[in-house]
Amino acid sequence: MLILGVDPGTAITGFGLVKEQGGRLKAEGYGMIRTKADCPLSDRLKQIYEQITTLVSQYQPAVMVVEELFFNKNTKTALAVGQARGVILLAAANQGLEIAEYTPLQVKMAVAGYGRADKNQVQEMVRILLKLKAIPKPDDAADALAIAICYAHSWRGEGLTIGGER
Repeated sequence: MLILGVDPGTAITGFGLVKEQGGRLKAEGYGMIRTKADCPLSDRLKQIYEQITTLVSQYQPAVMVVEELFFNKNTKTALAVGQARGVILLAAANQGLEIAEYTPLQVKMAVAGYGRADKNQVQEMVRILLKLKAIPKPDDAADALAIAICYAHSWRGEGLTIGGER
């Protein structure tokens, strides 16, 4: 099963493709969608929508997993991220893709085993779980891979193999 994880944002939207096969996880690709700050928000949202649609068409994932919006002290940022989430969810829905959503706490628990794990701990666990040579960059891509891993752990439960051992 190919899982597309998405970490929404208006400046940078991270994405990560994780393949789960036979209880093993493998990174199939990751990256970011970057929009220019000097563009109108509507243009930025359109660009995110179009690029997510292209990713879904190109890779044909079984599911898209998106991080749920958590309360942010900066209301303007929270609203913009919420709008980005909206176009990402719309792109998935228009492609008939299954959608799952997880909170940052759920992602941290699934990847690092601790809900208050810091960003570095989660990123290092992403590297280890996917057997990567380095932590994926940018951070948004690593976060998207973590979201995909969270789905894989939730979907398969105990049947998932970590590090090749059962």
